[in-house]
Amino acid sequence: MSTSEELRAALAAGLAENGALSDPAWIKAAEAVPREVFAGSYFLPVEGSGPTGYRAVRQGDQGWLEGIYTDRTLVTQLDGRTGADDVGGQPVVGAPSSSSTLPSLVLGMWQQLGTDAGHRVLEVGTGTGYSTALGAHRLGDANLTSIEYDPRVAERAAAALRTAGYAPRLVVGDGLRGDPDGGGYDRLIATCSVRYLPMPWLYQVRPGGRILVTLSGWSYASGLAELTVTGPGEATGRFLPGYTSFMIARPHDRPPRSTVALLPGDERPSLIDPAVLDSWTGSWVAQLAAPSAERMGNDGTQILSDVATGSQARTTPRPDGGWTVTQRGPLRLWDRVEEAVHLWQQAGEPHQQGFGITVSAARQRVWIGTEDGPGWDLPI
Repeated sequence: MSTSEELRAALAAGLAENGALSDPAWIKAAEAVPREVFAGSYFLPVEGSGPTGYRAVRQGDQGWLEGIYTDRTLVTQLDGRTGADDVGGQPVVGAPSSSSTLPSLVLGMWQQLGTDAGHRVLEVGTGTGYSTALGAHRLGDANLTSIEYDPRVAERAAAALRTAGYAPRLVVGDGLRGDPDGGGYDRLIATCSVRYLPMPWLYQVRPGGRILVTLSGWSYASGLAELTVTGPGEATGRFLPGYTSFMIARPHDRPPRSTVALLPGDERPSLIDPAVLDSWTGSWVAQLAAPSAERMGNDGTQILSDVATGSQARTTPRPDGGWTVTQRGPLRLWDRVEEAVHLWQQAGEPHQQGFGITVSAARQRVWIGTEDGPGWDLPI
């Protein structure tokens, strides 16, 4: 059986070999930080149980340590309360609410952030503390502040960080409000996603500083953006290659709702193939067009339900190979989606790295190509 040190070294070597890591300082951090201290117990999906069935894996279980050093996300909490140590040996059902993100993504984001010696960094979303430990190892405890929303998660992370020998400044609170003691940060990295850039971040990161954050929404499409703060309350940036997603910050998540009831409405032929919404960037474009809608379904049967107004749109395949769209409510959701998809297609269907973002106190706009290109306002 391999030791933790051997598995860490193998993981770091693998990430360097496949190009996920190139900075020697972050490779050393991957070799040094024991991930099992931060994800000692975790959940794995149960095959055939759908997206909500999990089994707990604990220290001593077969494959426990090897699983920790596999490059994958480890779910550590379900439904905002249930940890892997809280359940028995039977499969459990729940929605992930905290996790240790796959190491290649965490380390890749730290590397992308471009920190230099002496930089002060604010991390939003301590989570298990693994990412925080990597940052503390590279930057030093005194240069890192990390904020966690969930007090129970924060308590476990603090204990794990102490065990691993790190002591960055930890804050329990709403990371979307930034550091309660003020700013002056050179970098901000978020390990949760947001619907729009919280304005405190744009005042707490100094002009010329960078923000690395995943933009998401109630349809759970995501894109990783790197922004440069251009002045107090202002920033501009681009979306990055790849496929990055994080759990949405709880204050930005959609409010609770009852089961969606599909109601009659106005019918017409759809002008786009609904299956385009199943692609990574197609779903992103649809979310930009209908930011307060939740998307369900797949392929030719798509359902959009607007959380704010109750408006609905749904598509159904027709025998002739086309699709019928049914819409009701004050927002014609599918009309908006069709228009956005057409603009994206006319631009050549670029991946998100072809998109940019401009932020000010009055407006946050995502655009294709250049700032004067087609774009959509985020729901600030």
